[in-house]
Amino acid sequence: MNNGDILRRIRYVFDFSDAEMIALFAKADQAVTREQVKAWLKKEEDPAHQECSDSMFALFLNGLINDQRGRKEGVQPEPETRLTNNIVFNKLKIALNLKAEDVLRILGLSGFHLSQHELSALFRKPGHKHYRECKDQILRNFLKGLQIKYREQAESEEE
Repeated sequence: MNNGDILRRIRYVFDFSDAEMIALFAKADQAVTREQVKAWLKKEEDPAHQECSDSMFALFLNGLINDQRGRKEGVQPEPETRLTNNIVFNKLKIALNLKAEDVLRILGLSGFHLSQHELSALFRKPGHKHYRECKDQILRNFLKGLQIKYREQAESEEE
């Protein structure tokens, strides 16, 4: 999955407007324009599409963490220059304040099942002997589970 795919899915799950997307970048001390956000959210086939760099996407995720969990005191963490699915998954877990059981439940909503051990391997440091790379399928199913949990929950509350 590329950054644009994940950004679009996160926007859909939480129903963020352009202004809210811009505000999330601002919470990580990054000013972006509406035009930049729109270009990042366009599909790859669209001629106006621009690729969202790893560092900009990391800033968005840091802003999401700051928005959901509150801003840390002191110096803000530097955005990663290279993102992996493991880092994205971990940042989403942190932003949403999810425990391992919550993540497994969300994955289960999408029909995807992992064991506790398989999940913990995804959040280990890359040099660790039990580290496991997070494949697109796992991240995609996690985002689908988030959509089921947050989007459908919001729609049922509206009715």
